Parts: sequence; C-alpha cells; structure tokens
Amino acid sequence: MEYDIKKGNCGNLEGDGLRRLMEAAFGSVTKEGDAYVSSYGAMGRIEVRMKGRTKLDISTVTDKNASPEVAADTIKRWNDFLERATGFTSKERRNRLQKKAKDGKL
Repeated sequence: MEYDIKKGNCGNLEGDGLRRLMEAAFGSVTKEGDAYVSSYGAMGRIEVRMKGRTKLDISTVTDKNASPEVAADTIKRWNDFLERATGFTSKERRNRLQKKAKDGKL
C-alpha cells in the first residue's frame, strides 16, 4: 500500500531517518535492496520503501492468530510509526484514502 508523505516531512526520512524510525517502533531493521525490513508483534514482516519524496510503499504480513493483547500493541506501534513517517494522523490518512477512493485514484 502507498502512503502519502506530508509536505516537509520527507526530511525526517532521508539518510538514515527511515531506518531509525523503524528501529524505534519495531526494533531491529535490515536492508534488503531498496527496502527496510522488520517485524513486530502480530506483523511477521514489515517492508518499507521510499518512493520519491512524497510516498512510502509499505507491505506487511500479519499473524491472524495473534492474541488480542499482541494485536492491540501492534496496532498502536503501527499507527505511531505511520504518523511519524508520513506526518499524517490516522484520521488524516483515513480521510485521504476515502477521498482517493471517491475520486477513483486507488
């Protein structure tokens, strides 16, 4: 899935910024080609790529059998990471996705 990056927030991700954000949120991070890869809680794999200065391409693999406590903690960490990486809150991300879907841009 692609996530827009708020104007001016890309500077936080350049250089080692994206890797450091992922480490702070999920722990250890490895680099595979142009992607940073990690895992945390109910997410067995989190793969993040920069697509220019305006987008992040993120793919995840989740464990549907994770306990409710693990799932809740994972969602909290995930939302915190996305807010720091994109500059948009979960509500703002939702509204942007709804507008794109309405406009037929998804």
